[in-house]
Amino acid sequence: MHFETISVSVDRRGVAALTLRRHAQHNALSGLMIRELTAVAGLLGEDAAVRLVVLTGEGESFCAGGDLNWMKEQIAATREERIAEARRLAMMLKSLRDLPKPLIARVNGQAYGGGVGLISVCDAAIAVEGARFGLTETRLGLIPATISPYVAARIGPAAFLRLATSARLIDAEAARAIGLLSAVVPAEDIDAAVEAEIRPYFAASPEAVAAAKALAHALAPPIDEKLIEMTLMRLADTWETPQAAEGIAAFLEKRKAEWVLADTAK
Repeated sequence: MHFETISVSVDRRGVAALTLRRHAQHNALSGLMIRELTAVAGLLGEDAAVRLVVLTGEGESFCAGGDLNWMKEQIAATREERIAEARRLAMMLKSLRDLPKPLIARVNGQAYGGGVGLISVCDAAIAVEGARFGLTETRLGLIPATISPYVAARIGPAAFLRLATSARLIDAEAARAIGLLSAVVPAEDIDAAVEAEIRPYFAASPEAVAAAKALAHALAPPIDEKLIEMTLMRLADTWETPQAAEGIAAFLEKRKAEWVLADTAK
């Protein structure tokens, strides 16, 4: 399997290493990466030789959210184009969440916005000490709408509310406390910790694992087309507000948005 923004390798045990490979851009999500992740989810899900998948990032970051050029494309897009692109992101996340194999995140560094969404669709997440996390969309005058069903399901509505409204950054221990992460370890121990996390699966029936995962999702509030469509409409509405225009312009111009209090912004 050859891709431009990701790589996939499968070891003799059936462990697929799925790596985000845009390290110069801190593995930010581009339109191409979204399409490639959707495609690889289908391939891995259908491959009987794959027992489980480990998702990680190349370099010092796990995933820094949306790519700058991708953001610029959304600025110039029509409402319908924005909805279509957001739907592609939503369906990529859903395809990974619904993967009929265990999906474990090896969180090698920071994760913001869509990166938090990626962690949230994994069954477990092991992170390095020092990593930081946040839903930073409101700094741009936007909302974390597309990822919201997955993040809220992972960390609960109260934690989601606090992070989504404040755009605050939290450290790895705080992320573990709210359930985003399963464990936090020193960087030199992450591979051993991931190995300890995946080892029990090799004693479990692959078909039963897939059925148990589907059962767990069935017990939770459904993330269906109606819910996804609602989030897309809310995001599209927010894109059209004056404060979204100001927040994005401030971001691109590397200045503070008009609502930022000078003595508190960091």
